[in-house]
Amino acid sequence: MPQLDGKKVLITGALGTIGRAMVTRYAQEGASVIALDRPGAPNAQGILDEAAPNVRFFGCDLNQLAATESAVSQLANEVGGIDILVNNAALVIMKPFEQFSIEEYEDQVRINSSAVFVLARACCKTMKERKQGKIINVTSLTLTGRWEGYVPYIASKGAMFGLVKGLARELGAHGITVNGISPGAVLSEAEFRDRADTREQYHNWILENQSLKRRIEAVDIANLSVFLSSSQADLITGQNIQIDGGW
Repeated sequence: MPQLDGKKVLITGALGTIGRAMVTRYAQEGASVIALDRPGAPNAQGILDEAAPNVRFFGCDLNQLAATESAVSQLANEVGGIDILVNNAALVIMKPFEQFSIEEYEDQVRINSSAVFVLARACCKTMKERKQGKIINVTSLTLTGRWEGYVPYIASKGAMFGLVKGLARELGAHGITVNGISPGAVLSEAEFRDRADTREQYHNWILENQSLKRRIEAVDIANLSVFLSSSQADLITGQNIQIDGGW
């Protein structure tokens, strides 16, 4: 029997490698999936139809915080409440920290952290009324401090984990769990695109640093997210679980 039969789940960053894997796994577990990503993304519904049937695409610009909160609140009312919120969307830019503009720093904080705050606020009303709900924040292995060139991204993911701890405490009395998933170096389309000339070197470096000598795949992250969303994890909250192959 599916673990999440009938649950309504909102997944952000749904068109990316991890997002599509999550859409697939939640649908396989019987959830009704609302896939949020940028409005106007080319062939969004077609991409999602390949991931899982009967998935609803919801276009939303997370840069616009007030508009996001309003739109998602309206969406939650329309569908009768969101049971599971998965904050997977992320903006990442890599370069030495002195080269970042203030705007680039603020953009990453807004997408990776501030949007999590407004999405949680938009979704938690019905969760509190029902005395149950799950919020999953996808944080990052970069929080361990072993990566260079990602200072704004790491700062934003640190704030995201701060929201895990704060929301877990504040929402726990209402039966809502809040947890983080900290992925390691997931094998992704971006790796093949952005590291075309150094991809083999990068791949080997990852495996040298991992205790387990196979690459992490998006479905591994999705499986953990589904577990944390299930009744089996009802007493797990305020945690940031690394799934990184053992760095």
